[in-house]
Amino acid sequence: MLYKILFVNILLVLNINANSITIAVAANVSYAINDLIKEFNTTFPSTKVNVVLGSSGKLTAQITHGAPYDLFMSANMKYPQNLYNNSKAISIPKVYAKGSLALFSSRKLDLKKDLNELLKDKKIKQIAIANPKTAPYGIASFEALKNAKVFNDVKSKFVYGESISQTISYAVSATDIGIIAKSSLFSDKMKQYKENLNWKELDSNLYTPIEQGIVLLKHAKNNKEALSFYNFILDKKAQSIFKQYGYLINE
Repeated sequence: MLYKILFVNILLVLNINANSITIAVAANVSYAINDLIKEFNTTFPSTKVNVVLGSSGKLTAQITHGAPYDLFMSANMKYPQNLYNNSKAISIPKVYAKGSLALFSSRKLDLKKDLNELLKDKKIKQIAIANPKTAPYGIASFEALKNAKVFNDVKSKFVYGESISQTISYAVSATDIGIIAKSSLFSDKMKQYKENLNWKELDSNLYTPIEQGIVLLKHAKNNKEALSFYNFILDKKAQSIFKQYGYLINE
């Protein structure tokens, strides 16, 4: 019943027409998506792109239960691959960008300290972190902390966000520090925070690169606009925008 209500609400707010597509977008891409759509519309001005944001896990559940999305931009490759394996996607998952992690605090901290010393400090009482059950960035965060040999010492401090955007919100307003998507730091709301004062990139050697995958979904069959957006995301213009937002790309 909950999913039926959700889909009815989605259909009510979307402008369904021949030149309209609906994309399910992982929360970490929310900061770049407007610029991506703006660039796409310079070539395809008549195509309306509707965006549904959420954690990759929850979006996958919605797609599995029949949500009328045309494309899925996930925060990892696992979810798109599962959808493809279960005939919910009509294209093989492809990597469109690689996400990275950053340590962030809305107040100034001594970020020159190593990760162990910083997070185990008694002044750090709460750490915002994405839930690894629903957010791929949470999986990467867990991996980084375990490889840094600090996980067991600080896990009692965790405050979980169901998506990376919720985790960022917690890090800004509620916790002492957080592990967030580096891409968020390039958004207008976050540009006030300075590197080495409020944030620093987490050592990428501590976690597996976060390969983010895109698939065309079953609902997009014979939808030329959806295919055009899919191709655009994998093209150079979109790749340059991802790079501006702190993502790693294949050059």
